[in-house]
Amino acid sequence: SKREIKMRKLDSTKVRPLKSEQLLHIEDHDFALRPGFGGSPIPVGIDVQVESIDSISEVDMDFTMTLYLRHYWKDERLSFPSNKNKSMTFDGRLIKKIWVPDVFFVHSKRSFIHDTTVENIMLRVYPDGNVLFSLRITVSAMCFMDFTRFPLDTQNCSLELESYAYNEDDLMLYWKHGNKSLSTDEHISLSQFFIEEFSASSGLAFYSSTGWYNRLFINFALRRHIFFFVLQSYFPAMLMVMLSWVSFWIDRRAVPARVSLGITTVLTMSTIMTGVSASMPQVSYIKAVDVYLWISFLFVFLSVIEYAAVNYLTTAEERKQLKKRGKASGMYSMDAVQAMAFDGCFHDTDVDMDLSPFPDPCEENETRTSQTNISNEDTPRLKRKRSLKGNVGRIILQNNHVIDTYSRIIFPSVYIVFNFFYWGLYI
Repeated sequence: SKREIKMRKLDSTKVRPLKSEQLLHIEDHDFALRPGFGGSPIPVGIDVQVESIDSISEVDMDFTMTLYLRHYWKDERLSFPSNKNKSMTFDGRLIKKIWVPDVFFVHSKRSFIHDTTVENIMLRVYPDGNVLFSLRITVSAMCFMDFTRFPLDTQNCSLELESYAYNEDDLMLYWKHGNKSLSTDEHISLSQFFIEEFSASSGLAFYSSTGWYNRLFINFALRRHIFFFVLQSYFPAMLMVMLSWVSFWIDRRAVPARVSLGITTVLTMSTIMTGVSASMPQVSYIKAVDVYLWISFLFVFLSVIEYAAVNYLTTAEERKQLKKRGKASGMYSMDAVQAMAFDGCFHDTDVDMDLSPFPDPCEENETRTSQTNISNEDTPRLKRKRSLKGNVGRIILQNNHVIDTYSRIIFPSVYIVFNFFYWGLYI
């Protein structure tokens, strides 16, 4: 009756199928089951076009990539008659009503399908039942990096695709066009890396509870640009080491100048090392940049130690000369430079310190020791050894300024040899 027809029109719970759904006979099949359920595994071809590599994070050990992921399979339940053999294209609204492969990214941390202005999903169905399913995805996945040679390293990362529910008995993943299934945008570039190669490969993954699964790999190699780290780490470290050598040309009695220069270079090297470590993951092994910075720090530290030895020997030599003058004249007569070395203070004018002769404990000890040695007969070998030690000590004490002269040659030479071996080993 007319009343029943009118009530059916007002019933909002019943939605008439769309024209496309009627053409594909979606209501006539159960698309919760895969095509060919119970038979041989359904082959699903994959091809990928990489749009961009957005970022590489050493701290988090991951990378972010935007790509077009396309699936190819055949579902005879979606076949339809067509006089011109033309395909039909749909958007994402039809995806929830038919069967699609459940491909996911192994080791992914975050991923999403772009949805501006609408979901970036395309479904194309051909009259014989072949289906093309394409979507635009941004995914962040783990990359197991090795920083032993950082920053002269090359990192090999991979994005892995696999079916989540269907093992190899139900679904067979493969690259649709072999090695040509992976394509990249020509303008892909990164600030710190040079992309050496992209390659596609396949394999199997085993899970003890569910069995074997087909897995596809998107492999790419990243070689780090060294110039940034040369400017930020290596070059400043070289300058600090060379700056520490300036102290070898400063007079050994200029204590404030040489000490302040040494401490400044040590602190600057510590700042450079801290800055490099802050931008890196806290790994338990030594990196190549650590070797260079620590060796450079050692050179700077040794230049400070070198001046400590020179200053000590200079003070000891001048004290010995003062004792000899006191013996000869009965008093100590020192100029400003000698007074500074003796008491640690700088004197503007010549200083004549008249000190009454007093017995020197060290001198008395030397006299007592010499008398004891005279009374005791020493062997010839012991005498030669003591004479040799005394001569070496006397030569070093009297020519302590020679240490600075040798340091001007030894420090640069050893540092040049170290740089030669370092860059030859890691490049």
